[in-house]
Amino acid sequence: MVAAGDLLGLSLNAFLESLAREEPSPGGGSAAAIVVTMAAGLCAKVARASPEWPEAGAAVAQAERLRKRTAPLAQSDAEAYEEALAALHLPDELELEVRDMALGKVLARAAEIPLVIAEAGADAAALAALVADRGTPERRGDAITAALLAEAAARAAADLVAANLTIAPDDPRALRARSVAEAASTCARQALASAQT
Repeated sequence: MVAAGDLLGLSLNAFLESLAREEPSPGGGSAAAIVVTMAAGLCAKVARASPEWPEAGAAVAQAERLRKRTAPLAQSDAEAYEEALAALHLPDELELEVRDMALGKVLARAAEIPLVIAEAGADAAALAALVADRGTPERRGDAITAALLAEAAARAAADLVAANLTIAPDDPRALRARSVAEAASTCARQALASAQT
């Protein structure tokens, strides 16, 4: 388990080691948040290398906002997951209603953060598709990589929404998560298609 606020301060190697340890967090949600952050970074890189593109500066600004918004979600997800695991082990002596209310609250939070990560993944995939299409062709591979990474992170986070809630498939949060994951996939396909032009 990583203490509050520590994940973003770790070296890359230390973060990867923390993912590989037996402890439950950081887990898939934290990894997905970092992957979205990396995708946004690649978008910024390609846009910065595209001086002939008039809107490159706006793409850089959007990528940087996305990067700054998404990176802290790695820590937030790890903390929410730890809280959910602790709630699952509340004492049996608690009244059932109190226990269920506490559990429902922490599981909802544990699902909300992956939903935000999935939405950010869809945003990153959309930006990557735009950068792949309009950015410098010499860096298109990086933009396509960004789109594929963002798609994978959005899909993973969307799956965590449902897993963390153990909800019915028609729950609005699960539907939203699936919708943004599909949007990310569409954008990734568009980015890949830009290589054909």
